[in-house]
Amino acid sequence: MSFALRPLVARLAGLFVLTSAMGSAHAAFELIGIGTLGGTTDLSGLTGTLENGNPASILGGMGSGLAWAGGNTFLALPDRGPNAVAYTGGSAIDNTTSYIARFNTVTLDVTATPSAVPAGTVPYTVTPTLQSTTLLWSSTPLTYGSTAGLPSAVPSQNTAGKYYFTGRSDGFVAGSSSNVNDARLDPESIRVSKDGKSIYVSDEYGPYVYQFDRSTGERTRSFTLPSNLAVPNANAVGATEISGNTVGRVANKGMEGLAISPDGTKLFGIMQSSLLQDGGDTSAGKTNRIVQIDIATGATKEFAVSNQINGKGYNNSELVAINDHTLAFLPRDGKGLGDGTSAVIKQMWSIDLTGATDVTALSGDAALQGALLAKAQLVDFVALLKGAGIADTQIPSKLEGLSFGQDIVDGGVTYHTLYLANDNDFVPGTSGDNKFFAFRFTDADLLAKGVSGGLQLQSINAVPEPESYALALVALGFLGLVRRRRA
Repeated sequence: MSFALRPLVARLAGLFVLTSAMGSAHAAFELIGIGTLGGTTDLSGLTGTLENGNPASILGGMGSGLAWAGGNTFLALPDRGPNAVAYTGGSAIDNTTSYIARFNTVTLDVTATPSAVPAGTVPYTVTPTLQSTTLLWSSTPLTYGSTAGLPSAVPSQNTAGKYYFTGRSDGFVAGSSSNVNDARLDPESIRVSKDGKSIYVSDEYGPYVYQFDRSTGERTRSFTLPSNLAVPNANAVGATEISGNTVGRVANKGMEGLAISPDGTKLFGIMQSSLLQDGGDTSAGKTNRIVQIDIATGATKEFAVSNQINGKGYNNSELVAINDHTLAFLPRDGKGLGDGTSAVIKQMWSIDLTGATDVTALSGDAALQGALLAKAQLVDFVALLKGAGIADTQIPSKLEGLSFGQDIVDGGVTYHTLYLANDNDFVPGTSGDNKFFAFRFTDADLLAKGVSGGLQLQSINAVPEPESYALALVALGFLGLVRRRRA
């Protein structure tokens, strides 16, 4: 099958699945489908156990980051691994483990049947299928931890020229948290390059933004971030690290979100909370910084956005690009399933970059207040999930992964899609399974919320796949079936 036919095949197959969905009156940003990915083991092929007794191949945390990779393919990013449960000696490293950093490739198939959970309340079912797991590594040596009383932090899988990143918090070079030789990595967001061959990952420990080869997992580039984001004195214990620094990111609240511009030329990373010099994770910290990175040159700028909702500050969990001048971020509370409380704030807000002021040279919340980006609320996820019959105590506390996907057609109308995933902290018995929530909206819905220009879906070149004329014939058969259903 020619390269030119592949997009047509994908589109025709999508039409078969999606145009036959049950009709419904459109409301802005509708919840249309819910999917669950169960299981306990990923496809890394790792054996053995971690310091806390969990298997090295444990499956979980899929929604720390979520990226569209074209068609029905997404990349789901776990964070630094299981550390929600304490283990003997683990307090010295915040109960982190030598869990190797990785991303999972999943397909999200959307079918025109009501979701089973909650029963029949939304028109589509999202079926996640795990396709592969890719481990992340460096070709140059990394510094691993050696905390007394704990096993070696060096992965047994390491070989000459292949050194794996892990979530263990003691894997750093003494001094600044920005050292690219640190083995510790706490991945929080992921995006796909325009050519489809690379991924970009942002993390909380540095913070770092790294580029990896999508097929092998090898780190190919480290972006130099502004020095005001890093802490001068790294420490394996988050609380100690916070108390030992007055500037830089708050421990465990580094670069939580990462967006890529629709044309694939720029990255935008957002900090989870205010920097220490801007008030930190306290009531004094009312602004979060966004770092713009020019991919070709590495040049950076910083912008500021308010983290206030109804007079209270909220941490941010993700960042996406709507078009070339509009981003959207995901402020949330930590309440809901997994926390034993009721979810209240899980929202998406737009940010207008028009006329944005570079705040790199500014320090302190007072200085940033005069240079804030304009923002407006787009979606209240708690309201939408509760409207579908999900109790606020069953809404995942950590809804963190956010990504646009391919358009769908229903009743002759073309809709954009938005996917939201959760980080279940690798404890499904407490925080539930890996969930994927699908929403739909139109450019008119964006305009009604004050966002001009509509959605500019990211341009991603297809990664070559095995060709098959049979696939084209099947797709044409799908189109014939769709036509007969409409007749």
